[in-house]
Amino acid sequence: MPAATALDDVEELVRRRGDELVELSHAIHAEPELAFDEHRSCAKAQTLVAERGFEITRAVGGLETAFRADYGSGPLVVGICAEYDALPEIGHACGHNIIAASAVGTALALAEVADDLGLTVSLLGTPAEESGGGKALMLEAGTFDDVTVAVMVHPGPTDIAGARSLALSEVNVEYRGKESHAAVAPYLGVNAADAVTVAQVAIGLLRQQLAPGQMTHGIVTHGGEAVNIIPGRATLHYAMRAIESDSLRELEGRMFACFAAGALAAGCEYDIDNSAPAYLELKPDRWLVDVCRDELRRLGRAPVPPDVEAVLPLGSTDMGNVTHLLPGIHPVIGVDAGGATVHQRAFEAAAAGPSADRAVVDGAIMLARTVVQLAQNPDERDRVLAAQQRRASGAAGGTQS
Repeated sequence: MPAATALDDVEELVRRRGDELVELSHAIHAEPELAFDEHRSCAKAQTLVAERGFEITRAVGGLETAFRADYGSGPLVVGICAEYDALPEIGHACGHNIIAASAVGTALALAEVADDLGLTVSLLGTPAEESGGGKALMLEAGTFDDVTVAVMVHPGPTDIAGARSLALSEVNVEYRGKESHAAVAPYLGVNAADAVTVAQVAIGLLRQQLAPGQMTHGIVTHGGEAVNIIPGRATLHYAMRAIESDSLRELEGRMFACFAAGALAAGCEYDIDNSAPAYLELKPDRWLVDVCRDELRRLGRAPVPPDVEAVLPLGSTDMGNVTHLLPGIHPVIGVDAGGATVHQRAFEAAAAGPSADRAVVDGAIMLARTVVQLAQNPDERDRVLAAQQRRASGAAGGTQS
């Protein structure tokens, strides 16, 4: 198939099915579901590809709300990641409904050219990105073992081809003291809430000495039962972030000392539990990023320049774990939310608005055309296939260009 024909075909397919993709985005948006409980959203994301003849494997990686939908049998296995979990209280304020619908559109478009381009198209339903690390768990279970390259698109307030992210880890900290009457015999109690206070003061002082790119934020998830009872139990949930994983490990050591200080000062016992797999920083494939940037511009968008990408504020994603194993991209597609950004209520409303609907279609076109160009470029195709072969053989070697 001529190069121009395949590029035109995938774009035409997405535009022709654009109304169905937008309908899918709105349907997921209307029924937000939290991490590992995205049963309705997971099912909705499978409907259109099942009708197209994709082979569906449910509960992959042992996760009830994960799936894999495959079409084709070519050696270049393209994993298209669909997220669909929401946030507590503010629903799809991160726009994962847009991610899922764009991923489905990309998969449907690539199915049209899979045989001609030697592709296996794999739509991967990846739960629990906001909290829980679905992709990290699927990686550990081998779901990505045969995938050559992984792609997805995330909405945000602006277009970013080479989006980066911070490494992240989360912990739950439980302090255990001893209850007593707060007025009759407070001296007989051991105040677990005091341990929380001391730990948070220590963390507040630590922030002055954090290295560039390090940050931490948390909440008190339990602080006692009643005002007249010395709290015998108190809990914290904290996230730690850093530009790269070595820096994150250094931050964890200092944070754990703050948690220990709280227990020591209050005379409590304590435990630290990692609530989810750590998220690694994104390592986007540079060649795919450059193609993606050109595609964004072709669609009339204005992605930020590469030098600006390097200084933008960052979040975290388990897609970073994927890009440490195989070539991948995680571009951001712009949604007009009136100046709001992700994780704000105004962005949740915008995620089902006209700008978001355009982002669904543009995102699918951008990803599909990027994959087509990879498949039709002999040098780059050979590069990513060789990297896959090295992974399969267990040989060392990087995958990024």
